[in-house]
Amino acid sequence: MTPRFPRLLLQCLVAVLCLAALRAHAEPYLAIQQGLKCGQCHVNPTGGGLRTAFGDVFAQTVLPAQHLDTGSDVWTGDVTKFLRVGGDLRFDALATQVPHSKTLDQFQMEQTRVYAEANVIPERLIVYVDEQVAPGGALNREAYGVYWAASHNWYVKAGQMYLPFGFRLEDQSAFIQTATGINMTTPDQGAEFGWEHGHWDAQFAVSNGTAGANTNDSRKQYSGQLIWVDSLWRVGAAANYNDKKAGSKSAGALFAGIRTGPVEWLAQGELVEDKSAPNGGLRTAAGLVEADWTVVKGSNLKVTAEYFDPDRSISNNGQTRWSVIYEYSPIQFVQLRGGVRYYDGIPQIDSQHTRIYFVQLHGFF
Repeated sequence: MTPRFPRLLLQCLVAVLCLAALRAHAEPYLAIQQGLKCGQCHVNPTGGGLRTAFGDVFAQTVLPAQHLDTGSDVWTGDVTKFLRVGGDLRFDALATQVPHSKTLDQFQMEQTRVYAEANVIPERLIVYVDEQVAPGGALNREAYGVYWAASHNWYVKAGQMYLPFGFRLEDQSAFIQTATGINMTTPDQGAEFGWEHGHWDAQFAVSNGTAGANTNDSRKQYSGQLIWVDSLWRVGAAANYNDKKAGSKSAGALFAGIRTGPVEWLAQGELVEDKSAPNGGLRTAAGLVEADWTVVKGSNLKVTAEYFDPDRSISNNGQTRWSVIYEYSPIQFVQLRGGVRYYDGIPQIDSQHTRIYFVQLHGFF
């Protein structure tokens, strides 16, 4: 690390403590910790984006080390009886080290997003929008309508949405997010059917298969997952098939989580086959194991180990990535995160031995 980076860290810490806090990405370990389905805390049944009123109260009372007294007022996002709003900001200070290259340290606005939920028919018909406003100007992530059955055990969703496929992690650069190309930066336009019954949770979506871009054929992408959720553990399977003229792409995944005392464990493994790649197609594999330890109230230590095989027909080309991250929530709606990510791969490729050090302000409401 260069001598300048500690000063950058200090400058960032001072800056973030002076910034006004601006809803969080999905953090699956919290669902495992509490024995809940993603839809308990998020408007989206598959997780991510605007929190429900339950999720808002959880974020103010359970997550932070200290709850600043606001009297009898509790933020639930309600503007009116029929309209709820929220927001999310992530601002980073980064130092990136690549062998034989100068260390790059910088400030970076990872994202600023606003959310809106219109309860057109309360608990039955909802219109939802997730808009990224920075960096780079306005960019729609999700915009859809949802109709819930009176029993609330099934729903139909249509519009632009994140696809159901395994754990929806906060880190969009994780190998299990990039290998399939299914993550929170690649929503697609289509329709989704969801079913919830007791311990079971299932979704099936049909979409254009263009990650939100225009389509010029009638071929579609099919995504689905089935999950069993228990108070201490959960296990699921997911599949995706994108039937495109240039060559189909398919993926399958198994994922599971368990709580052991103060530690939550997550694991996901997936196989991908891309027939649009040259030379008859490309088969890849990716996996992740994550442990989250609630050290004390308001503090979480996250450790991840990842593996990526970019071409299963070639030996000794696997890549690994290790991350150690400490997350501290001093008060409601504010989180400070700091950590390091270390990549390891083919010795001759410098970029596969990158180290990233970062401090992040995460503000949400």
